[in-house]
Amino acid sequence: MNQQPKLADLKDHSASVPPLAIDGENAEAPELTWAFLSELAIIGLGFVGAIAALYFGRSILMPVMAALIIGITLTPIQKFAADHRIPPVFSALLLMMVFLAALYVAAMLVIGPLTEWIAKAPELGSIIKEKLQWLDGPLGTLRKVAKTVGETAGSSAPTVAVETSLPAVVQQAATILTPAVTQFIVFVGTLLFFLIGSEQLRRQLITRFETRGARKRVLRIWNDIEHNLIRYLSTVTAINLGLGIVTAGMLFLVGFPNPVAFGALAFVLNYIPYIGPAILILTLFAVGLISTPTLGTALFPPLLFVAIATVEGQFITPGVVGHRLTMSPFLVFLALAFWTWLWGPFGTFMATPLLIVALVVLGHLFPDEEMTLPK
Repeated sequence: MNQQPKLADLKDHSASVPPLAIDGENAEAPELTWAFLSELAIIGLGFVGAIAALYFGRSILMPVMAALIIGITLTPIQKFAADHRIPPVFSALLLMMVFLAALYVAAMLVIGPLTEWIAKAPELGSIIKEKLQWLDGPLGTLRKVAKTVGETAGSSAPTVAVETSLPAVVQQAATILTPAVTQFIVFVGTLLFFLIGSEQLRRQLITRFETRGARKRVLRIWNDIEHNLIRYLSTVTAINLGLGIVTAGMLFLVGFPNPVAFGALAFVLNYIPYIGPAILILTLFAVGLISTPTLGTALFPPLLFVAIATVEGQFITPGVVGHRLTMSPFLVFLALAFWTWLWGPFGTFMATPLLIVALVVLGHLFPDEEMTLPK
């Protein structure tokens, strides 16, 4: 006669049953999930904190980062001078003078014609209006639609009275110029002292780590950042210089005004992938619209520059820079969007060098391993 199992026997039997297995593994998914989510939350908070620090500290971080990147690019000249027993102070001062002189010449090439165009602003407005008369019809239709929508919504634009006075203008100019001057002083000081003590700084950074493996890793990261930045920026600078010369020559041959200034502008803007050439194309079209008789002749210089920039971007730069420094266009675009949002126009110029630094550091901290995808 069968006996009913006791409650204690059922408990003992259930305790001997192994945990539910999925694909041959014990089901510890809840614990692993919570641990993973906790780590993910900590990483996310750290990431948000780092972004906040970069944003609120941008007034000091932007000139410091620019000085460090330019200083790293100039270290081969510093090392060459040290090999010939030239004191670091003298070579650093000489490099600073050459760099500031080149910066001044580039600024004057652009600022001079820009001031001249600004002085002619009233005349330029009437010229542009005359050239774009064919847009009056579509624009008038859009204005009528906007007015009708505004009247339907019952909204009316408020009248704003603007009063200008000399003290207010001076105060506004001081508000704009004071941070710029301060940041320029920080940039010059950081660059000068980095050039003087870069080798000593590297030694001190490496010796801060106790183990030999950590020191070797830091040394490799430093050397790779230095090598990649020097190679990339020096190569891109040479290519941009050639692009500026070719652009200035092309504009001179087609009779475009201020060809040297626009060649210098092409040299500077080409440091910004995608956005820089687009800005120059629009600028050439706007100036051509003013200085040429017809719309077709205004389109000719921008189209020529598009052809030159296409050859440079698709063939010359990838061939010269090489596959090792060729970055994903998607990553470059994301870096441009992120640093422009965070630091404005300055971040746009710094996006690609900072992306190179980030890729080098991540490549050493998380080296590539051969992985087989699951079937």
